Amino acid sequence: MNEKIPHVPVLLEEVLRCFEAMPREGFFIDCTLGYGGHSEAILEKFPKIRLIGIDRDPEAIAYATKRLAPFKERFEAKQGRFSDLLPSLLTLPVAGVLADFGVSSLQLDKKERGFSFLSENLDMRMDPEAPLSAYEVVNRYPQEELERIFREYAEERAYKRAARAIVEARAEKPIASGLELAEILGRVIPKRGKTNPATALFQAIRIEVNDELGEIERLLDILEKMPPKGAVVGLITFHSLEDRLVKQRFRKWSTECICPPEAFRCSCGGGHALGKQLGRKPVTASASELKENPRSRSAKLRCFKFKE
Repeated sequence: MNEKIPHVPVLLEEVLRCFEAMPREGFFIDCTLGYGGHSEAILEKFPKIRLIGIDRDPEAIAYATKRLAPFKERFEAKQGRFSDLLPSLLTLPVAGVLADFGVSSLQLDKKERGFSFLSENLDMRMDPEAPLSAYEVVNRYPQEELERIFREYAEERAYKRAARAIVEARAEKPIASGLELAEILGRVIPKRGKTNPATALFQAIRIEVNDELGEIERLLDILEKMPPKGAVVGLITFHSLEDRLVKQRFRKWSTECICPPEAFRCSCGGGHALGKQLGRKPVTASASELKENPRSRSAKLRCFKFKE
């Protein structure tokens, strides 16, 4: 391809190592296809794997389809939410499931997508056709709802001050851009180090717009109800709340005994584990990747292998 690839896939080598443990034949489901970086590497490394890529973003689907054209016999793209599409796909002989819950660099960098502090609009939708955008959240949510988002998703101590600043500003005129919102929040949130003080609050709004935590929980629920035999699951998170969801669920899936903690002795008979975690701690970016791609600093990869 002559076009410049707009997105460097995070933890690429680590992802490939994670899936060394999967069967060498069957279907691989990339739940967050993005611009096809992880999928391209999987298709190159595992020549007998067939890959299905899912993404909400039609621009990403179009780009990845073009990028992965050399693998068209083994690749298929599907647009939509992975929580809607995954149940039917798990009826196939699935070897691996990958999800990278981060927003792609192109989505962040393209000002018209309305994700960044420099955006001239407020959007943040991964699916441009979705009904809820950041504009509606910022300009129409009651102050109590804004407080909830900032408290729960940003874990921001000054959540009340931030919500009040938005409500006061929008009473004068609608907040129409990322630039305006960043300026409003920057006046009331103390600066910590080099990070823009509005970073976590922007992320919290994006999580609300795209129901990101709900999607992760639904993905985990589906895998728990329909565990693909022998498959490896690799999940990349960028937020402490996301990582907590994955960590807790993987721990549950690895537990043989499901008796309550207060039980004097095991009465369930054990053998309830769905599989095992591959590595006790999450994998994070190497020093060289951090240098080349600073956005990888918060990425954590956890891997799990289901029983045969």
